Amino acid sequence: MKSVNSLKGIITIAVVAILSLNTAHAQKYCYVNSEYILENIPDYKTAQQTLDNLSLTWQKEIEDKYAIIDKLYKAYQAEQVLLTEEMKKRRQDEITAKEKDVKDLQKQRFGYDGDLFKKKQELVKPIQDKIFNAVKKMATDQSYAVVFDKSSDLIMLYTNPKYDKSNDILLSMGYKPATPATKDGNKKAGTATPGGTTPPEPGKENPDGDQPKK
Repeated sequence: MKSVNSLKGIITIAVVAILSLNTAHAQKYCYVNSEYILENIPDYKTAQQTLDNLSLTWQKEIEDKYAIIDKLYKAYQAEQVLLTEEMKKRRQDEITAKEKDVKDLQKQRFGYDGDLFKKKQELVKPIQDKIFNAVKKMATDQSYAVVFDKSSDLIMLYTNPKYDKSNDILLSMGYKPATPATKDGNKKAGTATPGGTTPPEPGKENPDGDQPKK
């Protein structure tokens, strides 16, 4: 799921550098796919749905207020020939004030450091921190010099699947990956839940392994 239909890949673990100065061994590298990891965490999907619902509710709230302003303006246009200058000024001021209020509300809801941003921080940041800490612990315990993020803006022209540690991170956090042995850490066969099961592959429904007869 993409947050607010635009909140894609909310976390970016660009580079986690764990340099060891006391070892003579060659430095080790690996990568994770943070977007894949997030999509396999049920709490993240719940958070995204909450953000989507809030966004839709607040957007409708703003649209309703603009609709009221539009009606006031059309009524003013239709009646202005019958109004005195003082009445025109009063009606114009009313419309202007309502326009300012709705623009302020729009900024409050969707602006930088607005309500949606704060709610995102409240719901998603703890999950991001948990992933970061899991990556950091893996890098430290297994002596990785650098852990790259395949889903970040960092250009990775080629990645060897055997160095993808995305599923290892999920398992260390207590989640069962949707696909236990993915080739690129980005293919999913179902929804992952802690202790969940993976749906059978096509053609594997028969416990004897036989293909259904046509």
